[in-house]
Amino acid sequence: MASAEISTERGSSDINNPVDLYRHEIAKGLAPVTGKSENEIYDRLAWTQTLDKGDLGLAAPSLRIPGKKPAEQAAEWSEQYPESELVGKPTASGPFLQFFFKPAALTKLVVPSILKKRAAYGTNAKLGLRDEADPSKGRKRIIVEFSSPNIAKPFHAGHLRSTIIGGFLANLYEAAGWDVIRINYLGDWGRQFGLLANAFKQYGSEELLERDPIGHLFDIYVEINKVSGPQESIIKERKEEIKQVAEAGNDTSELEAALVKLEASSENEKARQYFKRLEDGDPDARAVWSRFRDLSITKYKQTYARLNIHYDYYSGESQVELERMEQAASRLKESGVSEDSKGAIIVDLSKHGAKKLGKALVKKTDGSSLYLTRDIGEATKRYELYKFDKMIYVVASQQDLHLAQLFKILELMGHREVSDKCQHVAFGMVLGMSTRKGTVKFLDDILRDVGEKMHEVMRTNATKYEQVENPEQTADILGITAVMVQDMTGKRINNYEFSLERMTSFEGDTGPYLQYAHARLCSIGRKAGLPREDIESADLSLLTESHAVNLVRALASWPDVVQNALKTLEPVTVLSYLFRMTHMLSSSYDVLKVIGSDPEVMKARMALYEAARQVLNNGMRLLGLSPVERSDIRSSPDRMATESLTNSRM
Repeated sequence: MASAEISTERGSSDINNPVDLYRHEIAKGLAPVTGKSENEIYDRLAWTQTLDKGDLGLAAPSLRIPGKKPAEQAAEWSEQYPESELVGKPTASGPFLQFFFKPAALTKLVVPSILKKRAAYGTNAKLGLRDEADPSKGRKRIIVEFSSPNIAKPFHAGHLRSTIIGGFLANLYEAAGWDVIRINYLGDWGRQFGLLANAFKQYGSEELLERDPIGHLFDIYVEINKVSGPQESIIKERKEEIKQVAEAGNDTSELEAALVKLEASSENEKARQYFKRLEDGDPDARAVWSRFRDLSITKYKQTYARLNIHYDYYSGESQVELERMEQAASRLKESGVSEDSKGAIIVDLSKHGAKKLGKALVKKTDGSSLYLTRDIGEATKRYELYKFDKMIYVVASQQDLHLAQLFKILELMGHREVSDKCQHVAFGMVLGMSTRKGTVKFLDDILRDVGEKMHEVMRTNATKYEQVENPEQTADILGITAVMVQDMTGKRINNYEFSLERMTSFEGDTGPYLQYAHARLCSIGRKAGLPREDIESADLSLLTESHAVNLVRALASWPDVVQNALKTLEPVTVLSYLFRMTHMLSSSYDVLKVIGSDPEVMKARMALYEAARQVLNNGMRLLGLSPVERSDIRSSPDRMATESLTNSRM
């Protein structure tokens, strides 16, 4: 059968996914037994939940072969399946077949493949090709829009989640060979910029603006709202008074004249006039707005860099041309999709086969465009510029209706080539997110607070803390990891409670624990001191212990995990795998000792640990984390405490 053919490939470490070899092997062996084609069998071979249930499984009912009960079919196929060099006789468990890979062959395939490919292990550039048979046709292109904070407003929990999830998705598609364009669509337009410009004249400081543009703009925005808020309350009261006087049949002319003066002198009216200048292209207004925007982007870039996030383009509401929005409104009207509703322009989607989407407001009664109109213009503009194959909006689930309306309206406008390629990747809320100093304002507040908490944890062991070369930097990296891992621990759509205590713990499945696991593997490598060539030429047949075999089985599944993440678009798909793998590592250290072992055994075990470190590193980087090589933390039976890894017995 196929084993002879596959054995010629088995010595090669150039394959993208080692498990695919085994899928082919099983499919070829099972095809004559079941009467089904190899492709049908290959597509139905599934991962198992735990290693005791095999490396791959097949549900007999999935092949849809009539005549016998699935459990009987599984038992017969198990008996008839021809054992090969790679796969043993399958085990029948009810209607399921469980396939176990032969350890020796798997180890000799997987470990060298990881050591050779290094950071590329788990990636598959072919997945991003428009045509695998003809690479000259180029790669598929995806736009990922994520984070999208509002200038001069708080960087709230939704922005944090969007940043973390969006960064992961961009990394994921790059690992799959796609051409990824990262876009940050800023809230950088609107009347608030008129308020900001006027606020800066009254309360602004050049020094503070240069030092902390985002914080300073927020502060002066708060100050001017302390003035405009009461003004608007008075104006509202005067309007109500005029209404009551008019209803009583009395003259309101003096009251109305007073209201006009009140409105004309209000901060909101001044802001409206300033923003009108901005819209009309007034050079001075544009210069102020541009400066605020540019300084904010510079600061955002610094903060995002701490999260390993970068963008190809900082777009925003300001970048959508007025004429493009007008064209969208005209097209809706000409096609009969939009309609007039008491002076406003709406799209009644219930009339177009989407009752649940209700009515979407396109233009207000005063003729001004809305967020939806801008989004329509921006989506079509992006397609013209980038000809994307897919565009993902990483936005909170509260925007489900808005984005569903956007996609439907694009379709009704005749832009099906755009709407069919758009996807909303939604996420739930972060509950109770605040710093010790009060409600969160900006991402820097979050990272600062978690870093300080990590620093406190590290200080609990004063003796070991003194050995840490750069405790502030270590605390910062661990804190960032803590925030990101807590966000990724559950499914995207679930809400979660923001907990400083839980996320900064070294116990359980937390970010600090993951960093510790990577640092410990680095420590083992440093202490072993083996040249790379010794590790790569190790006799892997010496890895016979069950701990070693099971670790290899886990490492073999990493490329499958990455491909599965492309289907789920869930960071937890990757994270849960990494925690399972690190738990296996933790239980292996006492059994698979490196220091003090026979020299050849030492090389083989070091090859295994280096392969595990590489996969852990690859997974952490895919999630957007920065793996540390010396975390200066170590576990004890009751908790993890600050300690130098140089004292580890490994």
